[in-house]
Amino acid sequence: MFSDFTEAYKDWSATDPIDLFDAPVRRMEANPKANIQRHLSQEARGYTHLILWLDCDREGENICFEVIECTGFYSKEGRILRARFSSVTKTDILKAMNNLVEPNRDEALAVDARQEIDLKVGVAFTRFQTNFFQGKYGNLDSRVISYGPCQTPTLGFCVQRYLQINTFKPEKFWAVRPFIIRNGYELKLDWERNRLFDRDVVEMFHKLVEEDRMVEVVSVSEKKETKNRPPGLNTVNLLKVASSALGLGPQLAMQIAERLYTQGFISYPRTESTAYPSSFDFRGTLGALKSNPAWGSYSQTLLASGYAKPRLGTDAGDHPPITPMLSATEDMLGNDAWRLYQYVCQHFLGTLSPDCKFLRTRIDFSVARESFHCVGLRTIEAGFTSIMPWLAVNENNLPQFTKGEKIEIQNVELYEGTTSAPDYLTESELISLMEKHGIGTDASIPVHINNICERNYVQVQAGRKLVPTALGISLIRGYQCIDPDLCLPDIRSFIEQQITLVAKGEADHSHVVQHVIQQFRRKFSYFVKQIDNMDALFEAQFSPLSESGRLLSKCGKCLRYMKYISSQPARLYCNTCEEVYYVPQKGAIKLYKELSCPLDNFQLLLFSMPGPEGKTFPFCPYCYNSPPFEGVDVLYGLSKTSNSGKLGKGAGMPCSLCPHPTCPHSVVSQGVCACPECSGTLVLDPVSAPNWRLLCNMCNSVVLLPKGAHKISTTQERCSECESMIIEVDFNKKTTPLSDGTTLHVGCILCDELLHSLVEMKHGRSFSRRGRGRGRGRGRGRGFRKDEDPKMSFRGF
Repeated sequence: MFSDFTEAYKDWSATDPIDLFDAPVRRMEANPKANIQRHLSQEARGYTHLILWLDCDREGENICFEVIECTGFYSKEGRILRARFSSVTKTDILKAMNNLVEPNRDEALAVDARQEIDLKVGVAFTRFQTNFFQGKYGNLDSRVISYGPCQTPTLGFCVQRYLQINTFKPEKFWAVRPFIIRNGYELKLDWERNRLFDRDVVEMFHKLVEEDRMVEVVSVSEKKETKNRPPGLNTVNLLKVASSALGLGPQLAMQIAERLYTQGFISYPRTESTAYPSSFDFRGTLGALKSNPAWGSYSQTLLASGYAKPRLGTDAGDHPPITPMLSATEDMLGNDAWRLYQYVCQHFLGTLSPDCKFLRTRIDFSVARESFHCVGLRTIEAGFTSIMPWLAVNENNLPQFTKGEKIEIQNVELYEGTTSAPDYLTESELISLMEKHGIGTDASIPVHINNICERNYVQVQAGRKLVPTALGISLIRGYQCIDPDLCLPDIRSFIEQQITLVAKGEADHSHVVQHVIQQFRRKFSYFVKQIDNMDALFEAQFSPLSESGRLLSKCGKCLRYMKYISSQPARLYCNTCEEVYYVPQKGAIKLYKELSCPLDNFQLLLFSMPGPEGKTFPFCPYCYNSPPFEGVDVLYGLSKTSNSGKLGKGAGMPCSLCPHPTCPHSVVSQGVCACPECSGTLVLDPVSAPNWRLLCNMCNSVVLLPKGAHKISTTQERCSECESMIIEVDFNKKTTPLSDGTTLHVGCILCDELLHSLVEMKHGRSFSRRGRGRGRGRGRGRGFRKDEDPKMSFRGF
């Protein structure tokens, strides 16, 4: 289930974005075709107890109450219980079953509050920005100019680092670096002053050291130090390591982790805790890993010699840290899943291993009354770094020195360097910033990062570095000019604090939502009034529509050529009428034989989906954006909001859905018969020669017609048996199947035995009769032959 507006507020062109702040919100089924609500309701009949086994976080708690509502248990006298578990092993499941609790209504309401706030704020700003900027500029290269209370501060971190890089002014610095030789090894001595930015001063010190030429050992100190083993692994740390060390983006890493969890290989991967509960079965988990060929021997050693008690971490009260539950191999999991699973196992073993102990040796020197030093490191006990070698101490053994001895300096370097700008933020660094400022949750952090990448606000470059695009930079700089709060993390942190109070039962859900919504409503009103400040930044960066694109087709109003702008969202722009016409997305657009629509005189275009088997259909730009017939608004999954949600009610009508009675390109003229897979109509693809085919105007079904035919066309006649359109086939002379050698044949593809034997279903389940008489195809779909076998299917199926 998800939160959404009612139908009255879904039309971008008919709704003022500011009205969305007060618009009613309803819960919608994510996949209505799955009929999950009806299924749960039917399954619950006759039962008196409901036990909920959902993920043990706030989102899971929210789903608990969705299930309760679907099953209707609130109206029954039965008992509702909740199972809390962190993995799907037998032990955890039995433990959860023996310790059932009641579901937490407050945590569920906290999720409802966040969803309603994010929906209303995000959609209001997004619609206004998208409408304003896409109507003015042609090379934004983004279908939606989106805003989000979490997404935008996330982008703000990336742009802030970009601005630091661009405004950075490098400075030269100098340092004195003496070199000595001891037991055949050359040692560089580090200056206590580190570096200075005055060359004359450094040259003075350099001259003094060079003149002395003898360095005296002032002190020799040794100190045993400890590198602590890591605490338990939580989601944020897993995502950071996945990005920085494994090269896996947060979204992909989370998907892999969830798959490993559902397969039983690791515990629940969404947790903020790094502290293990006192009842955690470490010995049992180690026992599950002792047969693993990669680290089985290490697990056995820990079991035999005794494992260390894990460090005290943070107990967020949700789930235990992420741990391995079953042994696996690379062959079982595949490359990426194995690498993530391998790290989870190594981290877990590291938490039960001894700390790493090493010896730090520091030698202090003096020459010309200036102090220098060198430091050496030597591992005493590897501890957890044996299983996590990338965290091992970088050893640097020093030769022996005695206090008071003097050593000749071999060389004194006057080092010159330049300060460098910080690098672009990496995904790992961005996750740390989001965690620090309370932006998103362990579950939503990957989503927010993925969103700013998909919206073309940032690009992921080598090393998983996030480099802002011109669009992302212009947006953040615009927010900073108008209202910096819109892109700063502070306001989101405050919202999360309020939502946490709701989850703890310390604040009322409706009051929190109302308070936050009213704050953003005032900010939105001010933003709209000051939008010219952001527009000035866009104007300096992007090209207006009149200067973008290439000439393609004629406008039916002024009869002048319109420009085709291919950057997302693809659209046509008439410079004379100053009108924008959106076109189908993610495909190729070209002129269709210079034909015109009989309704509005706009030149027809041909849209081709990518791939060798991609569908092709003609459309009129004006009809596509403003359908002349009601109820025609869906094509191949393109809904009325498919083009950035801007097309308005009924948008998305190509010729294959147009029910115009006389237009030669409409479904009435080109439709052949009802689709066997859906309520659509199989329409003749007019440009598919020589591999002629029928395409469903609603789903992905394809019917291959006789190959190599010289020409195939529809007639105006109907089959007397099934009311399908009669087609005319002009076969090739060399390959004609007609017995008398003629090439022309007229018939129905369902009732004519010759044509029926030559057609083939390319996509779909089968081609069987839906019922007698007229079919249910969209736009006067045709039925099937009355004596046809209901199980009859095309050749090849």
